[in-house]
Amino acid sequence: MSKSRICAIDVGNDAVKALFGKTDYELYIPNVIARDTEDRPVIGIEELNEKDPVEGIHIRVHSPALKENNVIYRVGSLATKADNASELDPGSSKSEEDQTLVMLFAALALDAVRAENAEQFEKTNNVINAAYTMGTGLPLREVKEGKDVGYRSQLLGSVHQVEFLVTPKYQGLKVNIKFDEVKVYPEGFAAYINLVMDNNLNIINRDLIDKSILIQDIGGLSTDVAVIKNRNVDDDKAQGFNIGVSEALEQIREEIRSKHGVELDSRRDVVDIITRKNNRNHIMVKGSRTSVHDITDRILLELAKKQYRHLRNVWQKNSQTEICYFVGGGAMVLKEYIKTLNNNLDGYNIEFFEDEKESIWMMANAYYKLISDFVRKSQPAPQEKEKQTVKK
Repeated sequence: MSKSRICAIDVGNDAVKALFGKTDYELYIPNVIARDTEDRPVIGIEELNEKDPVEGIHIRVHSPALKENNVIYRVGSLATKADNASELDPGSSKSEEDQTLVMLFAALALDAVRAENAEQFEKTNNVINAAYTMGTGLPLREVKEGKDVGYRSQLLGSVHQVEFLVTPKYQGLKVNIKFDEVKVYPEGFAAYINLVMDNNLNIINRDLIDKSILIQDIGGLSTDVAVIKNRNVDDDKAQGFNIGVSEALEQIREEIRSKHGVELDSRRDVVDIITRKNNRNHIMVKGSRTSVHDITDRILLELAKKQYRHLRNVWQKNSQTEICYFVGGGAMVLKEYIKTLNNNLDGYNIEFFEDEKESIWMMANAYYKLISDFVRKSQPAPQEKEKQTVKK
């Protein structure tokens, strides 16, 4: 019998970040998909099987939860090279997009087929039956609108199948995914858990426990501002806004294309140009290093002003706030601009995470802590186990 495996998956607008088992496997997949045909051209099957499967995800996805079923996709890095690549559109709801589910199922299937899981899951011929207990999340706005309920039920109620087509090492394998439990957490609350607790849910940041704090989580499609008092998220005061960094990244990509004739594969490439340590805000044009500072500064400063306005409005309504933490991939992109605005304007007590990985993986880490705690509490205590054994 297959044993349920713990997983925590953050389907971010930029990328999927996923943790599995006892955090023995982590996955980072750019959130890009492209419809494809069954036989994608590859150069030599030997060469295909030497590649990293994550770089060549080519799958057919079957699930009653999808609006369009049985569709073949390139996913992640492979999709960025396609002419018809699609990323989540600004204004869309994460819980209602097929793309969210395709990314989620692709990550789970990649975990299930790894050799290390051969003993954990049943495998008959080329079909693996995989069971998961999953922690994931949705933007605060969607949770407040009650969309988490439908999202959870469509995942729990069915078996979802991923068939690997022309994917390195896994071609011909099918994975049937079912969920024993799905917990959907509001993203702002998850960020708070990650700030104050370690993986065993021991308190590590006692200073924050009884403070009134804001957490401004800037994502690709949305921004959540969680208001935390007395260790709880104040649902009435918390706010979600339909504004993220995606639109700005798309605008930068478009202006680079029209001004310099350089085609960037995805928004991830734009983020890399803005945040990398060396040659930041520079691209190569016909072999020459060229600054795109004028484009990035103008567009990102405009977005930073909008984000700062949200901070100011929420802080005014919660005047006893002591500190605001900026988290998420979008916060990394806008960090310097928001800091400069704050220094020149109101001088709020704000904090960013200097460790880029910590900020980007914050949600996945939080979901992992929360789902692990749920599993721990669901298991009978040792004494109860003994009693159950005796009864038998």
